[in-house]
Amino acid sequence: MSHSPSKIRNIAIIAHIDHGKTTLLDALLKQSNIFRENEAVPDRAMDSYDQERERGITIFAKHTSLPYKDYMINVIDTPGHSDFSGEVERVLGMVSSVLLIIDAQDGPMPQTRFVLSRALKMGLCPIVVINKIDRPHADPDRALNATFDLFVELGAHDKQLDFSYCYASALSGYAMIHLTDPKENMNPLFDLVVSAVPPPADDPNDPFLLQAMTVDYDEYVGRGATGRILGGKAVKGQRVMRITATGEQTQHTITRIQGFLGLKKIEVTEAIAGDIVSVSGVPDVMLGDTLCDPAHPQQLPPIRIDEPTLSINIMINSGPLAGRDGKNVTFNKIKERLLKEKRSNLSLRIEETLGQTEAMTVYGRGELQLAVLLEAMRREGLEFTISKPQVIIKEIDGEKCEPLERVFIETPEEFSGSVIEELSKRKAEMQSLETNEHKITSMEFLIPTRGIMGYRNDFLTMTRGLGILTSLFENFTPWKGSIPKRANGVLIASTDGRATTYAIGNIQKRGTLFTSPGDEVYEGMVVGENNRDNDLVVNIMRPKHLTNVRASGSDENILVTPARKPTLEEALVYIEDDELIEITPNFIRLRKKQLKEGNRKRED
Repeated sequence: MSHSPSKIRNIAIIAHIDHGKTTLLDALLKQSNIFRENEAVPDRAMDSYDQERERGITIFAKHTSLPYKDYMINVIDTPGHSDFSGEVERVLGMVSSVLLIIDAQDGPMPQTRFVLSRALKMGLCPIVVINKIDRPHADPDRALNATFDLFVELGAHDKQLDFSYCYASALSGYAMIHLTDPKENMNPLFDLVVSAVPPPADDPNDPFLLQAMTVDYDEYVGRGATGRILGGKAVKGQRVMRITATGEQTQHTITRIQGFLGLKKIEVTEAIAGDIVSVSGVPDVMLGDTLCDPAHPQQLPPIRIDEPTLSINIMINSGPLAGRDGKNVTFNKIKERLLKEKRSNLSLRIEETLGQTEAMTVYGRGELQLAVLLEAMRREGLEFTISKPQVIIKEIDGEKCEPLERVFIETPEEFSGSVIEELSKRKAEMQSLETNEHKITSMEFLIPTRGIMGYRNDFLTMTRGLGILTSLFENFTPWKGSIPKRANGVLIASTDGRATTYAIGNIQKRGTLFTSPGDEVYEGMVVGENNRDNDLVVNIMRPKHLTNVRASGSDENILVTPARKPTLEEALVYIEDDELIEITPNFIRLRKKQLKEGNRKRED
């Protein structure tokens, strides 16, 4: 890497979900001249993980470098969802400033508040980009004023309040300092980054120093520690000392150094202070570990990794249809895959389940983070069963405590009353409420994680899809007592076989079905949701009895409502303690752990 520290700019991009940061990065990549003229450049190029493309969100923080004139701009794309907030906090330690992307129509949103407060506390001076100014209802001046108010509210100092800003349309590929400027290209934003972002203050003449801010894993060279070189230079074959959070010291040899250019990782022989690189050769490196010159040992303050709030147990698939769909069904294969995840994804905690053979426990920050792992496993041909997610209980000063979420809600005023009523049943405490001139009510609540689990679908139904709900982990709070569980019981298959149109036509008036005609079912499988609060055992395989009376065309009169097939995230928050989710590459089935006939009603 040939750039001196004075020609390097290190920035991260932060934004609320869907405010356009990945699209903005696409525009910057395309206009930085790193692609050949005939090279195909995909849309949302930085979202390289298949689930990121399908879900439309960024899951993992990613690095790239953009050459501009004689400068090298290192950019880190960060996740916008609160379940992956740990990724955001870590990468901020590598950069000198952040690009804060604000939607010109929506203005600052809850996740904006979270990541911005972290950046301000670290002393960074953000550059604000008012994006999507070409939208029909865009109001860039209002968005800019609301952003300034947010800076004030978060306690920004004078220098941070005097932030640089520009306007942009990432989709159309232009940026401008003033709204009256010509709409040409992204150069005004590039120039703003060069002028407003300070170069790294790291000295190439100091002893080597780097802190592992993210960790990845490679089958050939093991773990790689990614971070900014805070002093000196890294050379392939160089001896370094690793100092852990507990002060333990070991010496290792750097086997590979990788930098970033566009969408590629490039191997280099040396890198100097100010560069963001991935260093391999330290097999057990962990987040926050210090890598330094053995002759000048120096430990940097360890990084605090956010504690998980939810856990699930992952077990082998013991259902009657086990092994029909997946190619990896044994516990050894499941354990091997989870231990591989443990090596590279340090934001998850993975360990064997206490007191239970052939089960692994995964601890994470939220349902989405857990669902991303489970979805990846099923796509790799694994078949397994999982239990209902449980909140993690801690004992603080002798008191039982549970995780608490801060929930931000925006909804049309007409639905606010029913939202407040439902959340109060779930032990939520209102912190603020205001309604703007467009009759949109903004509310803020503190609610136990148990109370928000499974509520999102009900919220969307209640607000007719017009509400916005965002939650952020707040802290651990004393146990809030019992919270109402799922209001409806389930419909349970009574025997093994295939569901028939005739049976479904008769059963569907009793509830919402998860099963379509022809689907294979078995005794104890949950085939739908009951309209009432009790569980109901039903015969979903019942055929139509033949008679000697001709009734031409009567079968065609059975109208079957399309089944509601639950997604992985929906299933995670839907099941109760006595139910399990069976996950295979092509199917998601719900089932009872065991049928307790005394507690079940049977279909007449």
